[in-house]
Formats: sequence, structure tokens, C-alpha cells
Amino acid sequence: MKVEIWSDVMCPFCYIGKRKFEGALQQFEHADNVEIIWKSFQLDSEMKTDATKNTHQYLADRKGWTYEYAKEVSSHVTTMAKDVGLDYYFDKSIVANSFNAHRVSHLAKQYNLGDAMEEALFKAYFTEGKNIDDNTTLIELGVSIGLKAEEVEEVLNRNLYADAVTKDIEEAQQVGVRGVPFFVIDRKLAVSGAQPSEVFLGALNKAWNEQKATIVNIDGASCSVDGEC
Repeated sequence: MKVEIWSDVMCPFCYIGKRKFEGALQQFEHADNVEIIWKSFQLDSEMKTDATKNTHQYLADRKGWTYEYAKEVSSHVTTMAKDVGLDYYFDKSIVANSFNAHRVSHLAKQYNLGDAMEEALFKAYFTEGKNIDDNTTLIELGVSIGLKAEEVEEVLNRNLYADAVTKDIEEAQQVGVRGVPFFVIDRKLAVSGAQPSEVFLGALNKAWNEQKATIVNIDGASCSVDGEC
């Protein structure tokens, strides 16, 4: 069984959804036969990396909110993250374009380290307050999961895998991605958002037993394609 996951490192629901999906996999009888493929997506391809701004300030500036109101809105997501064992620190998360991070993820996929790279990037952004558009940071994260520093550096310096990232984003439109995270199971069934683990488990069981290749959508908390979370 193949599970493709369209996601953006900047999407708070994507990390939460990852944890909830992992909870479902732990209960899925055929988990050893599941191949997970992470697909690139950008909520805001025009975002400018700015190490002086955190997520609260970015939201305040973009939506015309006060800083305090932006913190209040984000607190709900922080609670959701805490419920699945994740620590979100939006006050120190650095506003950064995720394109280069996605390129490094594609390198990791060549070594079956795609899931490990996504985990490292999510943690770096939401918990550790690292700049995921900084070459040194990306090299360090790559090395931490087993990639060679020189390979990551080559990817970044030569703009490798840029076409792969773009292809993933274009493919998202073809399969009907309306928000991320977006899970497509064997191209038979689609689950949108950070659904409860039991919903993911039900989808996995249904896809395993269902032979008809008809995509069925199950919607949940997500970030929309226009960057609204």
C-alpha cells in the first residue's frame, strides 16, 4: 500500500496530522506493507524569509491583527499539538520560505529517509526555532538523519530537485488537494487534514480492502491552498 502525503513544513496541522497518522499506523494490521511518500507543497510560495519575524508577527502583519490577537489565535493550534505530544513555539518560529527545505527532502527520499527528513524539518521549525531556509541549518538537519553534508550542500548550491518540488505542487492540483496535510492512499481514497487516528485507521482499512479506484475525500483541520490555517 502506498500513502502519499502532500505537506508543507510551515503548516502546523501537517505535523499534527503526521503524529495522528502514525498513531493509526501503529494499530494497522498491515503497517509493514505501507510505503509513505512525502510530497512537496507550499502554502505561500512568495513568502520572503525574514529571521527577524516570528509566526505571530507574520500573521499580525498579513491579516492586520494585533500581535496579541495573533498569539491568541495560535494558542488553539498549540493546544492541538500538545495533545499529540508536540511542543509548538510560535514566538520563536522563524518566517521562512520552504522551497529549499522541500528540495532537501527530495534528496532524503532517494535514501528512504523522507519521513526522517520531514520529522527533522517540522521539529526544527515548530519546536526549535531554526531557520529552515538557511543552508547551514539544512545541512545540519540532513546530516542528523544520515545524509552526507557534501550532498546536501550540492543540492542547495546547484538548485537540484527544484523541478521535483514544482512537479509535486502541480500534481497536487491534479489529485484535488484543497488543503494540507492531504493523504492519498493507493490513489483510491483521500483524507484531508489532521484527522483523529481512528479516522486514518478506518481509511487505511477501507483502502486495503477496496479494489475500486475511486477517490473518496474525508476532510478535517488543515491549511488551505491559499495559506489560511
